[in-house]
Amino acid sequence: MLSVSVIICSHNPREDYLRRVLEALKAQTLPSKNWELLLIDNASKEPLAGRFDLSWHPNARHVREDKSPRLRGTAESKGDLLVFVDDDNVPRSDYLAASLKISAAWPQLGAWSGSYLPEFETEPPAELRPWLHGLSIEKLTDSYWGRLSESSPALPTGAGMSVRRSVALHYHDEFLRDPLRQMLAQNGNQLAGGQDSDLALSSLALGLGTGRFPELELTHLIPAQRLTLEYLEGIHEGFGYRGAILRAIHLKENSPPGTLNSFFLRLALLNKSPVERKIKMAEARGRRSAQLELQRLL
Repeated sequence: MLSVSVIICSHNPREDYLRRVLEALKAQTLPSKNWELLLIDNASKEPLAGRFDLSWHPNARHVREDKSPRLRGTAESKGDLLVFVDDDNVPRSDYLAASLKISAAWPQLGAWSGSYLPEFETEPPAELRPWLHGLSIEKLTDSYWGRLSESSPALPTGAGMSVRRSVALHYHDEFLRDPLRQMLAQNGNQLAGGQDSDLALSSLALGLGTGRFPELELTHLIPAQRLTLEYLEGIHEGFGYRGAILRAIHLKENSPPGTLNSFFLRLALLNKSPVERKIKMAEARGRRSAQLELQRLL
């Protein structure tokens, strides 16, 4: 029996980054006979199967999927525990073994992740540093767990997230029947995303919680093009969008569309830095976009 399925969903990856991810997986302390590796090629312009050799692993294979890579990875997997690793995540050598220990020690949790240590291609501008948490950067010193909402510190992000098979299969079925969840799909919508949070929050429907643990550690490789205000505005606009959708799904909240240029929003931002004003306005645009779509759908 395979105890773990490692699923990498990748679209036009940086070759040097993905090779580092694969080398880190090759160095895992968990014997390869106990886990499988699925490299899901999400409509890459140049197919990954011809570029990345997986023959070093006895239970590895390439899978091409142009629409829903996470769902396809779930459907193709065989492990009791699914670990989603992005193509710019370099897991520590004991990552899989540590996640298995958490799985055994915390049966009340359905999904969990850990610390994200940044490796920047170039030094980030000083004025952007307070907002770099949006790039999945955080070193944990304490553990968090609970059955809480989408804003909980115990909610894992997608980088290196471990999910019990029962939760992943439940989410798979719910996604296919729920148009709200499909709004979080990446296809054709630059504000979308959030499927990882939706997947983790699906634990609640099964009476399980979520968690984050410092013993799970990976390095997040961050290219220079992500260290711009324009990129961070896009990230935070997406946060505003997906936050509204997640609240509609899991908390049954559906606020009416707000006015982006409202007097109160501008007043609240009056004494803030130019960077903070732009980022907060981006979040407001994302929320309004989601609220308008929800209004049409519901």
